[in-house]
This record gives sequence, C-alpha cells and structure tokens, in this order.
Amino acid sequence: MRILGEAQERTSSVVTVVRAKEADIPALSKLCADTFRETFSHDNTEEELQAFFDEAYNYDVLKRELAHDESETYLAYVDDVLAGYLKVNWGDAQTDRKLENAFEVQRLYVLKEYHGQGVGKALFEKALRIAESGNFSWAWLGVWEKNYKAQRFYTQYGFEKFGEHQFVVTPEKVDIDWLLKKSLG
Repeated sequence: MRILGEAQERTSSVVTVVRAKEADIPALSKLCADTFRETFSHDNTEEELQAFFDEAYNYDVLKRELAHDESETYLAYVDDVLAGYLKVNWGDAQTDRKLENAFEVQRLYVLKEYHGQGVGKALFEKALRIAESGNFSWAWLGVWEKNYKAQRFYTQYGFEKFGEHQFVVTPEKVDIDWLLKKSLG
C-alpha cells in the first residue's frame, strides 16, 4: 500500500474560478487583507498593513473596482472554500500605462494553506485566457522585487522584466515592484 503525503493528497482538490460580484465584497475584502498580510507581514508593521487595507480593500473601493467596465475580479474556490483571487485590468483601469494595447494582472493572491494545489496556476491561466481572447498585444504585471517565488512562477510563463514602479503601502512605506511583460502577438 502506498501512502500519499499531504501535498500529494491536496492536488486532487477541485479548483473552481468564478467572477466576483457585489455580494462577494465582504468575503473578498477579508481575503484581500488575509492574503496580503500572509505575503507581506514580515516586511510591514501591523499599523502599515491596516492603513493599507483601510484604503485599498474597503467596501466602496472594491465595489467601484467590480463595477469598472475595464476590470474584472475572480474568486478561486478549492472544494467550495474560498482560497484565492485575481484582479485584471485593461484600458484606463490599468495601474500603469507603459505598454500599448496592454492587459494587466494587477492582483493574484492565494491563501498560504492552498499553495501548491494549483490555485495560483488556475487563476493565472484564467487571466492569460482573458488577455489572449481580448486581442491585447501585451500581458503585464508588477511583482515585489523581493518575491522570488512569484518571479520564478511568472518567468515560467515567459514573462520578463521591463521596468519598475513604486508600490505605496502607506505614504511612509513604499516598495519597489518589478514590471514583467509577455508578448501576446
């Protein structure tokens, strides 16, 4: 009899990706804060994190983002449990406009307990399918300069660095994101 390790057992989970709607905002807001905290708490104080959450993930901001006609947000569920999310932008919704006819993957976060279960892959491949079907010339994203794991993930899909920009956590706390791009033509 072969006994599977925990990581191997988890790969059999079903990942479902659905578009977020206004009724999802309370759960989305919590997920945004939880995943950001898991990813960046070692480099930010709790006060910095909370100030960022209050500004970026409040109900009104998320409602505007969901209603924007050049932006979409998706939720990922693992066996019906919310595990991650994705936010994509094009046109005026993009956070930076360095490329012509571009599609931005603005946010892709997965709760740590679901890492290695294909959630990030499912969300990212959803983003790439949307970008390819939209006849965009470029897909691009920003990734924290110290997030080496995410950088490796994106380079596996053919993304390469083309610049940097500032990511403002608070006026006193500014990080540097690498800008990565991939030609879709």
